[in-house]
Formats: sequence, C-alpha cells, structure tokens
Amino acid sequence: MKIIIASIIAVLILLQAAPSFADDLMDVGRAVSIDVMLENAVRRGLISGGVVAIGNQAGQLYATSLGSLYPEAGSPLLSERTLFDTASLTKVIATAPAIMKLLEQGKINLLDPISRWFPEFEDTDRDEITILNLLTHTSGLDDVELASDDPLKSLIEKAIVQNNGALLGSRFRYADINFILLGELVKRVSRTPLDKFCAEHIFAPAGMAETGFLPQSDQSAIAPTTGLNKVLRAGVVQDMNARRLGGVSGHAGLFSTASDLTRFATMILNRGKSSGGEVFTERVVAQMTSPYFSSHGKIIRGLGWDIHSPFSSPRGSYFSDMSFGHTGYSGSSIWIDPEQDLFVILLTVRLDYANVRQFNQLRSDISTLAVSVFSTPRIAAELAGEVKIP
Repeated sequence: MKIIIASIIAVLILLQAAPSFADDLMDVGRAVSIDVMLENAVRRGLISGGVVAIGNQAGQLYATSLGSLYPEAGSPLLSERTLFDTASLTKVIATAPAIMKLLEQGKINLLDPISRWFPEFEDTDRDEITILNLLTHTSGLDDVELASDDPLKSLIEKAIVQNNGALLGSRFRYADINFILLGELVKRVSRTPLDKFCAEHIFAPAGMAETGFLPQSDQSAIAPTTGLNKVLRAGVVQDMNARRLGGVSGHAGLFSTASDLTRFATMILNRGKSSGGEVFTERVVAQMTSPYFSSHGKIIRGLGWDIHSPFSSPRGSYFSDMSFGHTGYSGSSIWIDPEQDLFVILLTVRLDYANVRQFNQLRSDISTLAVSVFSTPRIAAELAGEVKIP
C-alpha cells in the first residue's frame, strides 16, 4: 500500500505542475485514489462503505462516498448526509467543547477538583482529580461496567474504591469514565442535560442541524453499527455504557454527518468562528488544542483532543506536529491541521473489529493521501530534499 500511495502522490504532483491538465485530471486522481482505498476496505470485509470529507477554513475541498449501509445487495448507498454513530468523537465534538464553553462563561476552572461538583468524591482518595485531569485522561481512573439500575451512581461508587496504583496526573490512561464524568459535570454546572446544552451552545451556532443524540431520523438514513452476535443495528448508540445512560453520555452517543463534521472542522480552523457567528473565542480554541504532556513526555494530548499517542493513526505521514484529532470505535475519525489549513474526516460502516491494524492503516493512508493532494507543494519539497516532513 505504501508503494501505491507513493506512486499516486508522484502522479498528482506532476498533474499540479501541468496547468493544461490540472483541474480535470486532479479531480479524477482524487476520486480514483481515495475510492480505491475504500473499495479495498470493502473487499477485505473491513467496512461495507465509507464517506471521506476533506477541507480547509474556506470549507469543503473534496468529498466522496462509496458503499452502502449494509453488506447486502440493494442496500441504500452512503452519502455526505448519512447519519453515523460517531462513538468517541462525542468526546471532542460535544463534551470537550461543552466544557470549554463553561470555561469561557467563567462557570468552571480547569483546576477545579471534581469534588466541587461531585460531593460524592469528597474525603476520598479521588477528591483531588481535576477537570484538567479528566480532559487529558490523567485522572488515573480505569473504565468500569455500569449497572443497569442507576448507572451513574454505580460508576461513581466504583471509581471511588478503585485501587490501581495510578498516580494522579502522572500517566496517560485513556478511559471513557473521564468523559462520562465530564458529561455529567456539564449537566450539574449548567443545570441543562448534555445533549440540550450542546445543541444550544455548539451545534446550532455552528450550523450543525443534523448532529445530536438520540436520532429520530428514518433508519434508512442512519448507518448501522455492529452489536451483539455481530448484528447490524441503526439508530441506537453502539456503546453499551452509553445505552445504559439513556443514549446521552459524555463519551459516546453523538450522531452526525460528514456535512456537519465539515462545518465543525471549518469552525475550528477559523478559530471559533462559523458562518452563523462566533461559537468560541479564539483564545478558547487555542487552549483546547494546545499540547499537554504526560507519561514522561511520550504522550501529547489537547483538552479532549489527541495529538500524539497510540491512538493517532489518522494523523498519517504528512500532517504537522500542530495537528490534532480523534478516533471513534464505530469506524469514525477526524484530523485537523491548522498549520497546513486542512482537515480529513472518515466515517465508515465498520464490520471487522478484530483487524485493528488494517483499519488503522486505512485511516492513516487516507490522511496521507489527502495531505499529499491538498498540500502538494510541501510534499514536492520533501521529495526534492528541501524539507523534512515529520
């Protein structure tokens, strides 16, 4: 696959250098190369289809959809308007932005101990965990299975008695529990449930009319996810803990489309501004995406966002050190690069969850190709030995 990508990059650079061919042939090259990657993933049984959207601060530059909602013949085709369960993208599209909005409003501080809002943690070994620790996965908490009866209470009770030897703030431990607590924190501080808070303060101002929790759309417009016994089911959040929390949670449960995620990424690249006005101040966006180091500097995260960690496969080969993004278990990912003014969104109907390596390679390859096409001068300089791409 690396040889194929290198060949595609070389051809696209030549096409951009030849004005008489450029426009038409570049469009063909983009469509063919990205569609080939998606087709290969369908053929290997990784996915039944996928949607890719690429853009910059001006908006969408390119998009393609391939495949269908279900593997069976005659199934509805995917499009930019297909609604996907974004899984852990919920953390960075809904929950972290909601926390930053509360921060912007002066209602919280990143160094607030969670015991300020969760009296259940007072006078326990966990009472010094801060909002910053939760956002950066440095709380030391491990995930737990929630009880069907009063799931939030069971989560807090299990968190309080955890004794895993992890030191607060010292080591990165990715865990959904951090964002489940943050989603509840939004509710306790704002006195508004997470889904309604995000709809009012983030999605509506950003023009994301198709994004939200608990989708009410026709199931023929919703991409399914694999549940028990590998049965595909649409319209219900895949994550079990999110279902036990009623479908609205800080770690999973958000449904969105490639079109809406494009609006969100464009807003971030425009430093908080969208066509509908200001969603965030420039300072808040910068704070949310600034690097925070943990695990002796080996892990770099933003506030919710991934920058450099074992989960950074959508970064590909050519995104800059300033880029950031996130993945979702259901087969989603987003990666944004302010330095190169570029973002890549991938949404898929994931079928094979066992072959993690191949799926991460798909994410990486699509990002690598996207940057090579839309930041070609930088790639050409690398090929000429003028710069070193990280």
